[in-house]
Formats: sequence, C-alpha cells, structure tokens
Amino acid sequence: MEHGKLLVLLQPAELVIIFGAAVGTVVVANPLPTLTRIAKGLVGVVSGGELTKAFYLENLKMLYELFSHARKAGSTKLEEEVDNPEKGAVFTKYPKFLKSHHALHFLCDTLRTAVSGGVDPMDIDQMMEVDLEVHHREAHEPVAALSTMADSLPGLGIVAAVLGVVITMGSLGGPKEEIGHRVAAALVGTFLGILLCYGVFGPLAAAMGKQTEAEGHYFGFLRMAALGFIKGLAPVMVVEMARRAIPTGVRPTFQEMEATVRGGGSVASKAA
Repeated sequence: MEHGKLLVLLQPAELVIIFGAAVGTVVVANPLPTLTRIAKGLVGVVSGGELTKAFYLENLKMLYELFSHARKAGSTKLEEEVDNPEKGAVFTKYPKFLKSHHALHFLCDTLRTAVSGGVDPMDIDQMMEVDLEVHHREAHEPVAALSTMADSLPGLGIVAAVLGVVITMGSLGGPKEEIGHRVAAALVGTFLGILLCYGVFGPLAAAMGKQTEAEGHYFGFLRMAALGFIKGLAPVMVVEMARRAIPTGVRPTFQEMEATVRGGGSVASKAA
C-alpha cells in the first residue's frame, strides 16, 4: 500500500538466526515426548478441533449402550468389555474412541476398579481427579514450551538486528545504497522477531491452550459418566449427568440426546 519494496523483507540470514535459535532453545529445553506433543498440537490447531456437538452425541450414545449392556448382562460382561475394549461388543462400534488411548484407558480403568468392588465411590472419584490433574499438567507442557519460544523471539530479533548493525559498521565509507540495504536488513530482524512472536507463535500457543482446555472438559464429561454409573443411576440418568458437564457451546439438548441414545440413527443428523 505504501509502495515499499516487499522483497526487502526477504532476509534468509535473519530468519536462520531468529527461527533457528528459537527452535534450538525449544529442542534443548524439552524432552522428546513434549516436542512430539508440540507437533501434534500444531497439527490439531491447523486441522481444527473435533470436540463438536456430534462428537459428544456419539460419546453419549456409546456410554448409554455400554451402561445398558452392563445392566442387562451383569458386571461380568462389563469387566470383559473394559478388559478387552478392542474386542468388546460396544467399543468396537466406536473406532474414534478406541483411537483416543488416554480417554479409553481413563474410562476402562475406572470402570474396572468399580466392578472389582469394595471401593467407595468417593475414593474412585478422587482417583479420577488425580488422573485428570496429571493429564492436565502434561497437556500444558507443550503449550508452555511454545509460549516460551514465542516470548524469546523479540529478543532473538534484536540479536539478529545487532549482528546486522555490526556488518553495517564494517561497510561505512562504502556506497550509500549498500549501507542503506544493510541497515534495512538489520531492522528486518527486529521486525520479524516481533511479528513471529505476537502474530504467529503467540496465537498458536493460545490456540493450543484452548484445545487443551476443551480436552479437559471432555475428560470431565467422562468422569461424570463413570461417577453416575458407579452410584447406580439408570443409564439415561448417567448420560444426562454427563451431558450437563459438556461446555454449553457444544452441549446438545436433552431432546437431542434422548433421540440419539434411544432412537438410533445418525449422530450427525441429530446434531444438525
């Protein structure tokens, strides 16, 4: 718009200094599992979240079928289901849930403990709370690492700019055009550092944080369902108890839930 030369922003050396140093600090400061979760989190941000109303309706239907099956067939059948979910009569209908390993283990381990007997529901609830705290802490590690990287970018931009000034000082006495070009290249370092911080990686870290919070709400949803079953509530009341734990933005109505869990049919059509 201001008729400036856009190519002046293309400074590979500045990008190597800023971005390379930022990635290097993240790699040095974090173990491999955290780096893997950062990569997965960035992919999740780009691809979009899957915790939609249709997703929750599908899970409500799964939970209703699971607890109805347990009530009709007995605790022995439920124990077989949670011991081998990949071969169970209910879980095999929901491949998305089977692929969510932590959610699968969280629900199955809780129900296995409940079926074994002799454990107070409050003790099981406390076990679930501890499990969720551990998961929440681990899920925030990649967010904190990416936020730290974003915060370091302006400083690294200044480092790149200072190096550019050093090179410029060595060119004093030469052609004015060359000095101007080197000064512009040095200032681009500061520009890129601030832009990458507040315009790219800062927002990405914030988006990953929101996804982590949404995942925490999902585990809270599973926790309420397990707690309702442990207390001996009817399956429809268990899923209603779990439905109340769903964030309001994606929470289905009671009518939508009832039509899905009792009426069969497509979950996506019910959500629409």
